Amino acid sequence: MMPWSLSGLGLVILLLAGDSLVKGAVNLSLRLGVPALIVSLTIVAFGTSAPELLIAVEAILDDAPGLAMGNVVGSNTANILLVLGIPALLATMHTSECDTKKTFNYMIAASILFIALAFRGTFDWVAAIVLLGALAFVLFDQAMEAKGHRDADAATPDVDEEIEGVDPDLPGWRIAVFLILGLIGLPLGASLLVDNATIIAKMYGVSDTVIGLTLVAIGTSLPELATTVMAALRRQADVALGNVIGSNMFNLLAIIGIASLVGPIPVDQAFLRFDLWVMLAASILLVPFVYMRRDITRIWGVILTALYVAYLAVVLS
Repeated sequence: MMPWSLSGLGLVILLLAGDSLVKGAVNLSLRLGVPALIVSLTIVAFGTSAPELLIAVEAILDDAPGLAMGNVVGSNTANILLVLGIPALLATMHTSECDTKKTFNYMIAASILFIALAFRGTFDWVAAIVLLGALAFVLFDQAMEAKGHRDADAATPDVDEEIEGVDPDLPGWRIAVFLILGLIGLPLGASLLVDNATIIAKMYGVSDTVIGLTLVAIGTSLPELATTVMAALRRQADVALGNVIGSNMFNLLAIIGIASLVGPIPVDQAFLRFDLWVMLAASILLVPFVYMRRDITRIWGVILTALYVAYLAVVLS
């Protein structure tokens, strides 16, 4: 019973930490004069991707590089189909109000770059330099955009948009506490959940490959899911969508980039035939919400969630 209890504890920690991180991120955006979308693409996205990074590095050190690859690819697919699908079942996400075209284009470009490097057969130090170089470019561009928003806000201080659930007078130390609790709690909760869920899976004779693509991928996507659920309930669609896009970019560029410096990651042919293309197709599904400015309604929530269930059925078969 202990693995089941610890798994439940991990889930509770994830939910509380996700709520804390959203509060801290949107309050920080208000304090800095930076849109919540940009903050979600950096602090929130990096924080919720921490479990994937920890697991990837640990997998390399434990001579199980396939787990790192499966975790990232599976997590990116889950981030879009599951992390956006389930919150949409609870409340419509008004993504039509968000301008995410530029960052979405970056995510698609990162996905194509990742797939191209995968066809080399191995993610080595050369691939790591390319991926981390692309990440540096994206971060620099986001920093310049944030600076532009701060300058514009200073010129027109009365046009701040009121964000629901945010206190403009919240002390800086409380913002820091929210962020720290979120950034610490998310990887802690994910670690508890994934470690004990993996023990449960092995008790039932599930292979490591399937664990990487399904159980571990879902487990490490739970921080994004927890954060996105809270963001959707708080009507922070920009944080929800920005978190998914930012996390997917970080997964591809930073996690595999850093892990490839620790040790080479061979690419199984199954990824080249199926899983990488599912990941890319899932990313392209965001086009109506990004370019056509559609809301992610409950109907879309059903569609996205059903597609993920179908993907799991194929993998498990």
